Amino acid sequence: MEGQRVSLRLQKPIESAAMDSSRWKTMRRCESNGGVETLPGSLLIQEILMRLDIQALCSVSCVSKPLRFAASQALSTFSSLDLSGFSPDADSLTQNFPRFTNLKTITVDCLHLVDTDVTNILGAHIEELKLLKCSSLSSNVLASIGNCCPNLRLLVLELIDTGNPGIFNSNLDQLLQGCSRLESLCIKIRGLKDYADGFRSIQLHLPESLNFLKLRPILESNAINLIHRIGVIKYLNDTIPVSPNSSVFNLQSISLVLDVISDELIFATANSFPLLLELDLEDRPFNQPRVPQDLTNIGLQALTSCRRLISLSVVRSHRNSPVYFKNINDIGFFLLVEGCKNLESVRVGGLSIVSDAGFGSILQSCKKLKKFEVRNALLLSDLALIESLGGSCSLVELKLVSCSLLTSAFLEDMNSSSMLQVLDLSGCRSVADACLLSVSSINTLNTLDLSGADVTDSGLAFLGKGNSPIIRLCLRACKRVTNKGISLLLNGGGRIPKTLSALNIGGIRGISDEGIQTISTIALALSELSIRYCHNVTDASIKELASASRYEDGGKLLKKLDLCHCIGLSSNSLETLKSPYFRALKWLGVGSTRLTDKGDTALADVCSKRPCLTLCKGGCEVGCDDGWQYHRSSRA
Repeated sequence: MEGQRVSLRLQKPIESAAMDSSRWKTMRRCESNGGVETLPGSLLIQEILMRLDIQALCSVSCVSKPLRFAASQALSTFSSLDLSGFSPDADSLTQNFPRFTNLKTITVDCLHLVDTDVTNILGAHIEELKLLKCSSLSSNVLASIGNCCPNLRLLVLELIDTGNPGIFNSNLDQLLQGCSRLESLCIKIRGLKDYADGFRSIQLHLPESLNFLKLRPILESNAINLIHRIGVIKYLNDTIPVSPNSSVFNLQSISLVLDVISDELIFATANSFPLLLELDLEDRPFNQPRVPQDLTNIGLQALTSCRRLISLSVVRSHRNSPVYFKNINDIGFFLLVEGCKNLESVRVGGLSIVSDAGFGSILQSCKKLKKFEVRNALLLSDLALIESLGGSCSLVELKLVSCSLLTSAFLEDMNSSSMLQVLDLSGCRSVADACLLSVSSINTLNTLDLSGADVTDSGLAFLGKGNSPIIRLCLRACKRVTNKGISLLLNGGGRIPKTLSALNIGGIRGISDEGIQTISTIALALSELSIRYCHNVTDASIKELASASRYEDGGKLLKKLDLCHCIGLSSNSLETLKSPYFRALKWLGVGSTRLTDKGDTALADVCSKRPCLTLCKGGCEVGCDDGWQYHRSSRA
């Protein structure tokens, strides 16, 4: 961040009562006599710099030597570093990381980093390490972690296709042997191959301290072998599991993405880990499995031996093809809830013959249930939800995704006494305006996803007058919404203009520059905006979003902006996207637009003075969470 100077203005903080008047007068006097760098060191650190976030501190350190020294002292007090909000490059990491001398927890977005960049930040002081979006890292980083981080307790690692399973296995062995205190291990592999054979030998060196294990993806056969090797063979006083090698394993949470979920896998899991608290299974078969390879009612019944289970997720993904669990019906759920009444979170997907009776049995029998998610259920209707939820919903999260029979009816009686915080109805095309009057009265709701729903401008008017403190709102592909609806939403007098931080209005042809102007003027807390596939948006919208007047009242700056497939934009908008406009931008999507016509040189110019900006040309969703494995290491 060298050369990026920052003007640090002193404004009396809202919580000024916490700062005595003499200190405030001293700060104001020093500012008038020569700038904040003339403040006493202790006052500068305690009253100013410790109020800034990590990025601001790194920027402030470029202003002058006194501020660089003070910022370094402030940074040295951090025990946790989270760089997941943007994708730092090697230079940013190299310049600023040495100032953090007391770190125990590190989270880094590695989209633009290579092996050596990551190796340089490793050390024995690290206890928790999360390396995300490792598009250019090899599996060698596993061995480096094992050699450098002997005290590691938690590891999250997102890799792309490792290529050679033998090399991956060898590096994984070094990781597990070096990190003998590991309690939580999460390794996700993404890329061109759907199933990696790289976890074949993981059971050989798993630390006995491990209680959380997430592997994605893993072959069912390898998963069964792993479970059999580290699972229990008997009980001691019905509480202590013992492995075949007399080593005590206490796995409490297992999360796997497999080629197929079978009864055999469930039997092995239930028999080996009867004290399990959380089980998360997802499969992605290319073809419809058949018995005995498929999961059936008998497999679900086997889970009743895990009487401590509080979280269960069993999902058949449609990622590869539209396949379903065709051997699970209502009886399977009746049997499941008989032994698992303490479930607090249930997530199921790909159920083609389970009806309202089966889903209702979960809602009625599991009295502690807080999170309920159903995906791609062909027979789920309003009846199951009306009878089970009633007017006062005790759920905190309710996600009903691509359930074609659902309408607005089950939500119409929901009232302000509901505890609901997250409501996801994406893909439920029969959900319409009628539900939004009830939804708008839920004063705990902070996330609402209506992607593809049949809502109109009238429904948004209800929401705009409501009391819901919505932070994240998705209206993607709501084809009957127009500029008028956006105006009604934000000018209705409700809470949403003050709370809305993330808005997705992609794929709505009725949105034009007029709607973007309304958003820019009123939604001052907005930090994330997606207008992909809004074909009627032009350069005027980019100029409006860039206008300085939007930020005069202290609103947050846009950090993520998705313009993908906005064919109404011209390459002239590149000038508007350059510094000093959009000064807080961390992610910009320009795929399939004319913004790419002038080539990589022009795009690089947009990023040149922004070391924290990731510019995506590939059409990824906001943040590249869905396609980072194809980016490799590039700034533009």
